[in-house]
Amino acid sequence: MKNVKFETIVTHLQTYGFVFQGSELYGGLANSWDYGPLGVEFINNLKRVWWKKFVQECPMNVGIDSAILMNPKVWEATGHIATFHDPLIDCKSCKSRYRADQLIEGAFPNVDAGKMNQTELMAFINERNVQCPVCGNHNFTDIRQFNMMFKTHIGVTEDSQSQVYLRPETAQGVIINFKNIMRTTRGKLPLGVASIGKAFRNEITPGNFTFRTREFTQLELEFFCAPGTNLKWFAYWKEYALHFLKSLGITEGNLRFRDHDPKELAFYSKATSDIEYEFPFGWGEIWGIADRGDYDLTKHQQYSGKPLDYLDPETNEKFIPCIVEPSLGLDRLALMVLTDAYEEEELEKDTRVVMHLHPSIAPYQVAILPLSKQLSEKAKEILAIINPHFNAVYDETGSIGKRYRRQDAIGTPFCITIDFDTALDQSVTIRERDSMKQIRMPIEELIKYLRVKVFY
Repeated sequence: MKNVKFETIVTHLQTYGFVFQGSELYGGLANSWDYGPLGVEFINNLKRVWWKKFVQECPMNVGIDSAILMNPKVWEATGHIATFHDPLIDCKSCKSRYRADQLIEGAFPNVDAGKMNQTELMAFINERNVQCPVCGNHNFTDIRQFNMMFKTHIGVTEDSQSQVYLRPETAQGVIINFKNIMRTTRGKLPLGVASIGKAFRNEITPGNFTFRTREFTQLELEFFCAPGTNLKWFAYWKEYALHFLKSLGITEGNLRFRDHDPKELAFYSKATSDIEYEFPFGWGEIWGIADRGDYDLTKHQQYSGKPLDYLDPETNEKFIPCIVEPSLGLDRLALMVLTDAYEEEELEKDTRVVMHLHPSIAPYQVAILPLSKQLSEKAKEILAIINPHFNAVYDETGSIGKRYRRQDAIGTPFCITIDFDTALDQSVTIRERDSMKQIRMPIEELIKYLRVKVFY
């Protein structure tokens, strides 16, 4: 990791319009973020390259877009209503609120408190005299369980009969449609179903900018396979996911697998592994790859009373499929990519801030820069040629050096400069962001040249 403070990167992203504080006009809303003009282009590009890699390039995968609001029985079947809780604890002195496991890990970084039950957490806090990070006192309430699902109501009355939940994950919208997907696609196992969508968790202690939020977008794949093959596919998707991150240009030394030990695994899982990234604030989980066994389909079959088994056309055997789930949060992926891309590069006479974003995901792939405002008409003709093929931005304000620096700072990989010779030779100068090298090229060759350089 380059020696750059996380606060510096956050300030840069907010200054240039990647991310804004949510509801900033009214003083903001805690842990709510809006993606600005550059951020939304970047986020949409990330979605596109993920979908291309996990659906378009995978003939065994298809997609779905499921509803945010679902029948509450979905969450009853999966255990979310009964067990989807965080251990909540308050400081009696200053009223600060914490997740008990995170309170312990903040004081004792080498302790994995996530494995402890409620009784063990409370005992540890008392025996080790864990102090409140805000006021320094050891004066806590008992731990209580806090359900993280947001509740709302449908219809005209607000009672228990109309209560529904904002989904805490997108996976179940895929899983409950298993039969529909198999029927309409005439699919055979193995078969994966990809989904991009919002999920909501009422986190007690969100933080680290967009790393942990209450509203987030998931990039999810539920991969249905025959029992006995799930561990083979688990290993396959682990490597596939890691390869995808490397293809985005992420520094390999900042990535690692963290395989869950047997005590961490859910009772129905044979294996789970996280891909973690080393942020300036420490290692953070980016991607979870989990073997979910046949748990989800079995529970939905039990609660719905409808068969969710699969008939293998080759063996004529019926079984409940197993699921391997490579799932990641788009917001965490975005923060990782932006963090890894940021560099303050020392040049001979000054320092330039540059975002080394892969061309396929940069907010703008091309900047059109006329050397003088007198050349704006010709420059806009070239912009019209470029725009149908690439996301381009036009800038004619300031010296050409300052305009190059502005594009470096937002990650634009190519700048096209129109000069006074362009009208004579029908050529322009292309400057590459990372090397800062410049080449002269005929206008008619631009699209072909950029297509090779840009597309993922």
